[in-house]
This record gives sequence, structure tokens and C-alpha cells, in this order.
Amino acid sequence: LSASVRQNFSWSNREDLTTGTSSFSGSGNNNLSLSSGITLYNGMKLTNRAEQAKLNLRSSLLNTETIRESVSLSILNAFLQVLFTGEQVKNSGRQVEATTQQLNLAKERLDMKIISMSDYLQVKSQLANEKLSLTNAQNQHAIAKVNLMQLMELPVDNEFMVKEPVMEEMINKNLTPEAQEVYAIALGIKPQVQSAELAKQSAVLDEKIAKAGYLPTLSADAGLSTGYSSFSNEAGYWSEIGNALSPSAGLSLSIPIFQRKQAKSSVALAKISLQNAELDEINTKNQLRKEIEQACLDVVSAQSEFESSKENYQSVMESYALAEEKFKQGLINSVDFLFEKTSQIVAESQLLQSRYNLIFSYKILDFYSGVPIKL
Repeated sequence: LSASVRQNFSWSNREDLTTGTSSFSGSGNNNLSLSSGITLYNGMKLTNRAEQAKLNLRSSLLNTETIRESVSLSILNAFLQVLFTGEQVKNSGRQVEATTQQLNLAKERLDMKIISMSDYLQVKSQLANEKLSLTNAQNQHAIAKVNLMQLMELPVDNEFMVKEPVMEEMINKNLTPEAQEVYAIALGIKPQVQSAELAKQSAVLDEKIAKAGYLPTLSADAGLSTGYSSFSNEAGYWSEIGNALSPSAGLSLSIPIFQRKQAKSSVALAKISLQNAELDEINTKNQLRKEIEQACLDVVSAQSEFESSKENYQSVMESYALAEEKFKQGLINSVDFLFEKTSQIVAESQLLQSRYNLIFSYKILDFYSGVPIKL
């Protein structure tokens, strides 16, 4: 229910009209009329809706950017997995070659009755285990390549190869990242934060649009009609149309009185949507802060782990080199030698794992700091 007030004006020989809506009609006796109308004021509904549409478009574009960044991180992880599994294949291959030579040496000593059959079989068993490890590493490398190709939407190709970067340039930069500094940078560049802010602004406009339902609407309309009739023969067609023109204009004011609480309900829902948008923005920022804090901690931990793994590997390699020399000279049995060899394999694997963990942690820190992801 609404109350409306209309004021009409009439004049002649008016040429220009500002139109919002127009209509044209004619009657059976050739009466013609042309009318148009425009809304002058409706509580800024149209203006706010246009601004809201712009905000929603920008928010959608930022959501697309968020997805793009997520895919980029997935591709980075898959690429590093390809490099990591490729290194495992190389290491496993070198282990098989070394153990093959040691088995040949053990066979010569067995033929010379320097060692027992038990020692020879232990070396042979070690070679079988290492060949199995090599096969597993090759399978893991193939799976990693398939995952990378699929993430990049490329057809699976057995000839697919990746260019290996220079890893030594990315090893242990001894960084001590400050989470608050990185977070301050991320707040200004991360699309999910900007999207949440735009969503809140859109919710504010939504509340304004809903409150406009309480306000009156002012409209203007204008018309032009002719009373030409084919039953009149006193003047010609064009002459009668010109003489019978009746221009008109009017203003309409519609005041809402009873709306069955529609405006009130719309405002209440808009307020709830605004509160949800504010909570989403807070949650987005908190989630980003937690991720950055974890990323900074991961960098420090990965650097420490890499240094420990490198030190352990160097120590184990020295012990292994000594054990290998003793084994060649027949000073230790195969059990003692294989124990050192197993320790060497484990240390090498730990070093490799820690190196790629360190590289990945650096790239995640770059991601939150606004540094382009590249290797």
C-alpha cells in the first residue's frame, strides 16, 4: 500500500524530452500518443546497485586470481616432486652400480675361499634390495611427471622432460623471516583479502538498498498526443495532426505506507549479510596470518634440518668410505660393511629430502611476500 501524488502540466510546442521509459500507441480512429518516464529519486537504489555490480565483478576477478595462485602452488609442488624423485632415481642407480662392483669383488673372494657363502649372499641380497628401490624410485618419478602434466592440462607424454634448475643457488640463505612483516605485505597484495574487503563493501551497499524501501519514489513523465480522426474532413491529415497536438508532463510521488514488513525484513537480512561479510573478512585475514606464521617457522626449521642432514651425511660418508676400503682389503666382513652402506643410503635420502623441503619453504615465503614463483 502506498500513497501517491501527481501533478500534471501542459504546454505546447515542446521539442525535447528526457526519457527513461517510452510508449507509443494509436486507436482505431487514428488517435496517436507518445509517452516517456524517468525515475528522479528512489533512495539511491539504482546508483547503489550499479556500484554493487562493479564491486561484485572485481570480487569475482580476485577470486579467479586466488584460484590461479592456488594452482600455481600445486604446480610448484608437483614440479619439485619431479625433481626430487628424479634425484632419487639417480641416487638409487649409483647405489646399484656400487653394490654390483662390490658383489663382483665378493664373488672373487668367495672363489678364493677368503669369505664365506653367507657373506657373499648378504651382499647379493643387498643388491636385490637396491634394485627394488631403484624400480620403486623410477615408478614414483613416472607418477610425479604424470601429476605435473595433468596439473598443467597437458596430454601425458613419455618424452616429457623438465629443465632442472641450479639447486645450489637456492640452498640455505640463512633467513630469519619476521611473520608480522610478511603479513603486512601480504595484506596489501593477496587477492583473497581484497576479495573479502570488496564483499563487505557490497554488503554495506546491500543494506543501503534495502533501507531505500522506506523512502518515497519521485518519478517524472511526459507525453505527446494528437486527436486526429479520420471522420474529420475539414483539414488535411498533416494539418490536423499539427493542430491537435497535446503535450503533457507530470511528477509522481509514491510514499510507502504499508508493505507487510517487506522493507523491514530486507533490512534485517542485509544486516545479517553484512555481519557475515565482516566475519568472513576477519577469518580470511586470520587464516592468512596463521599460514604466514607457519611458513616463517617452516623456513627456520627447514634450514636447521638441512644443516643437520648435511653434517650427518658428511660424517656418514667418511665412515662409509673407510668401511668400503676395509671391505676391499678384507679387513671387515660383509655384515659390518652393509651396515655402513645402509647408513649411507639413509643419510643421503635424508639430505635429499631436507634440501627439497628447504627449497619449497623458501618458495612459499616468496609467495606470501609477493615475489613471483619461479625456479
